[in-house]
Order: sequence, then structure tokens, then C-alpha cells
Amino acid sequence: MRVKRVIIANLGKEEHWSGMFCARTLRDAGVEVIYLGSTPPESIADAAVQEDVDMILLETTSVHHQAAPEIVKILRGQEAGDIPVVLGGEVPPEDVPKLMKAGIVRIFGPGTSLQGIIEIISAHAR
Repeated sequence: MRVKRVIIANLGKEEHWSGMFCARTLRDAGVEVIYLGSTPPESIADAAVQEDVDMILLETTSVHHQAAPEIVKILRGQEAGDIPVVLGGEVPPEDVPKLMKAGIVRIFGPGTSLQGIIEIISAHAR
């Protein structure tokens, strides 16, 4: 796996077990994982720049996915727009094209296997 360092964060206030399982799987695959839990978009982008990560993995439920493009915008403003942002969770199908257009490189839904997530991460690392 080319990815050496990632941030995993939740959009919204609730914590999710799937992000923790993903973090553990990545750690076991040799990736350094910085797990932020529920964190505002500005803090996620700032941490990604400070920590020089290869990718940001966001987990969402409900309408919180709408905050993901803000992270991309902040990264671009900090001249770190090359850090890919991947989004996983409950995203209505009609919102996927808007999110992709806004710079989210990949979106995966509930039920995606951990192996599938690792493949997605490997394919989109900077």
C-alpha cells in the first residue's frame, strides 16, 4: 500500500464504529492513522496540512456529508488541494455528483468491505 499516513474523521456529532474498524484495519496494514473523531471541517483540514497526510477519510451519516466540500475548499485555500478526500457513509445518491464535482475523489456507502476501502484508499492516494 502506498498510503503511509491518513486522517480519519467524522462529519457530525455522533461517533461511528465503522471509522474505528477502518482505522484499525489500516493500522494493521502499516498505515499511520490519525483518528480525530467528530471534528469541525476547519480542524480536519488544518490537521491534514500540519500532519502532512496522504489522504483524508471522512465518515458521515444523515445530512452531514454536505460539510465535506468545505474541507476540500479549505485545503485548496491552504495550497494543499492535492490531499485527496474520500467520503464514506450514508450519502443520498442524488448528492453524489455534487460532492464529486466539489472535489471528493471517492464515495463509498454502508456495507463496503474493509478490503474494498483499502483498495479505494490505495487507488486515490496522493
